[in-house]
Amino acid sequence: QVQLVESGGGLVQAGGSLRLSCAASGRTDSSYTMGWFRQAPGKEREFVAAITWRTGRTYYADSVKGRFTISRDNAKNTVYLQMNSLKPEDTAVYYCASKSMLGDVYFRANYDSWGQGTQVTVSS
Repeated sequence: QVQLVESGGGLVQAGGSLRLSCAASGRTDSSYTMGWFRQAPGKEREFVAAITWRTGRTYYADSVKGRFTISRDNAKNTVYLQMNSLKPEDTAVYYCASKSMLGDVYFRANYDSWGQGTQVTVSS
């Protein structure tokens, strides 16, 4: 099992930036891909971005392309989500997740470990 701890959320004005961090511990050698998901009140949890540990290949939801950047530091077992040009619709709880199994990176069901989430609020 991989344990994940997110940090870096907060309140920011529209157009501002935040950087989220996700520190992984435990059986990190079983993790192939790390993802960020978000869930706004009354909505389903949705995919935001993902990155593979080995090659650094990245994946993004259309809604965040060009504004968000996912990166990883293998030495620190940490994944980051740099969020720029934030919009009020980006307001949500952001979750970090680890995927050790095969399957599409876009589907939350394919992730087997989750962090507790961090709140991001963007004011207009």
